[in-house]
Amino acid sequence: MPKTLFPQATAEEGARFELDPTIKLFNEFDWSKTELGPLSGWSSSVISAVRNMMVATTPTVMLIGPHGILLYNTGYAVFAGPKHPQIFGQPAVEAWPEVADFNRENIERGLRGEGKSMLGQELRLNRHGSLETVWLDLHYSPVLDEAGSPVGTICVVIDVTVRVMAEQALARSEERLSMAVSGTNLVGTWDWDVLNNRVTSDASFAELYGIDPDQAVRGLPIEEFFKGIHPDDVERVNREIQTVLADGSPFHSEYRIVTEAGVVWVLASGRPRLNAQSKAVRFPGVSVNITEQKQVSEALSASELRFRTLADTMPQMVWSTLPDGYHDYYNARWYEFTGVPEGTTDGKGWNNVFHPDDQERAWSVWRESLETGKPYQIEYRLRHHSGQYRWTLGRALPIRDAQGRILRWIGTCTDIHESRQAANERELVAQELSHRIKNIFAVLTGIISLSARNHPEARSFADQLRQRVFALGEAHDFVRPHSHLSGSRDGQGMLSALVDRLMRAYGQEDEQRVVFAGDDIAIDDATATPLALLFHELATNAAKYGALSSDDGMVVITGAEGDDDYRLTWRERGGPSVTQPAKLSGFGTRLVQMSVEGQMRGKVERHWLPEGLVVEVTMPKDALSRSSRLRSLPEV
Repeated sequence: MPKTLFPQATAEEGARFELDPTIKLFNEFDWSKTELGPLSGWSSSVISAVRNMMVATTPTVMLIGPHGILLYNTGYAVFAGPKHPQIFGQPAVEAWPEVADFNRENIERGLRGEGKSMLGQELRLNRHGSLETVWLDLHYSPVLDEAGSPVGTICVVIDVTVRVMAEQALARSEERLSMAVSGTNLVGTWDWDVLNNRVTSDASFAELYGIDPDQAVRGLPIEEFFKGIHPDDVERVNREIQTVLADGSPFHSEYRIVTEAGVVWVLASGRPRLNAQSKAVRFPGVSVNITEQKQVSEALSASELRFRTLADTMPQMVWSTLPDGYHDYYNARWYEFTGVPEGTTDGKGWNNVFHPDDQERAWSVWRESLETGKPYQIEYRLRHHSGQYRWTLGRALPIRDAQGRILRWIGTCTDIHESRQAANERELVAQELSHRIKNIFAVLTGIISLSARNHPEARSFADQLRQRVFALGEAHDFVRPHSHLSGSRDGQGMLSALVDRLMRAYGQEDEQRVVFAGDDIAIDDATATPLALLFHELATNAAKYGALSSDDGMVVITGAEGDDDYRLTWRERGGPSVTQPAKLSGFGTRLVQMSVEGQMRGKVERHWLPEGLVVEVTMPKDALSRSSRLRSLPEV
């Protein structure tokens, strides 16, 4: 009995057969360890079938016996990949556990003597260490012994994975193309046989040009299509076509089609095909409806014209930038003011017209606006065409889309040189006037002191009067106008700062005995005077009879801002016990009432509590600042 597939072959022929590694593997395999037994016990019909399979070039595999022992040729070994040669001679369900049920069914079918073809069968196989999807054409046939009984099945395996994937990719590409075309304004396609002057097109293209689609399929002279083009565009389009026919360059042309519904703008694109003699023989292309884009473009052009006209008529310099701050537009006023050539201040070039001392500050503020989206506002000096640097107010706001993204910045520069000089002059006058008023306060204080020396009996009154004049002087000094010439102070114009200024004299070393808490509020010069008199009178009485007369006493002033009113509460604690006087008729009391109730339209209430005096002052908010009072005035 044979121990090789080709027992009668010569040594030379046998060696040639064993050049095939799978035949060599088959001959050397110990079949006695399988359910098939030694090769000598195999039927001649099975041996014959195996011989034919082994020399076949098509990947072929046999599943022999009830467990489907795997026998296969070199083509199948290549298909099996790294799993070969370990699976050679193994049961199919063990060799390919991931498709065990599939192979079991095929084994049973073969043992029943049945065959089957499966085209494009999708399987998930583990050939390279992980599952991968493959598509196979499988052709199963039963293997018969000498008695005609089925002993297994043989399968021709054709891997069509590359083809199937290509077909799927093509289908997806066609689907995407179809979706893309349906989602665009594509009019249609055309193909011009230049030599025979026959233009064929799809139905949509023909209908746009007013041509019967059936005739367009058969082909018509190009002149028939030219009849649909707007008369004003025919000569230009024909000239552009002749140019590309001569040199084979791409064709792109925008023109109008006259239809029953109106004028339609199209963009025609194509490229002529040249023969060996560089003569155009075919000219295919597509046309896209661009009517909407044209309308939008025309509307944008009109809007741009209106904007530029408006910007050029404004007295301010107008500019705009891209979202990143790149300057790309200036109106005529900018070039008139700076005298620079157009375009030289685009991008970062505009920094060159700033005064050297203002450049870094201007860029710092601008960068912050670009990073945060906050409005831009700054005063800086720009170089005038005369060479002089003039003070300018720069402002800009962002334009945002529906999602809040910045699309552009629109800004202006306003020449404020004269107004700034006038403000400086007014500040100098204000300082001089303030100095003179301070001198008047000093003269008054001196007169009061001199009079008190001559009238000792009036010394107490003189001291009180001098203190009140001092309070008025402090209030005036606190709220007098300050600018960049005189400098500014933290808290300038706030009620808490006025309290701190007036009450410093009542502190002990580093300890603050009069503190302000609660809601702070802005005040102006008209408000500071009555408030200074109010706090002076209350502090004077507290120093004589109340909390400030004791080392451990203190005063807490609390502000509470309402919708329309502002409430001040003066609360003393830690001082001697106080009782309500029988009658309030002193000059200080009348002064407080005159200041609060008269000048500020407020209300004063006093509460003599065992722990100390509490004074509640309620005032309308519009009495605290000039801007509020102006807003509250009725319209004329």
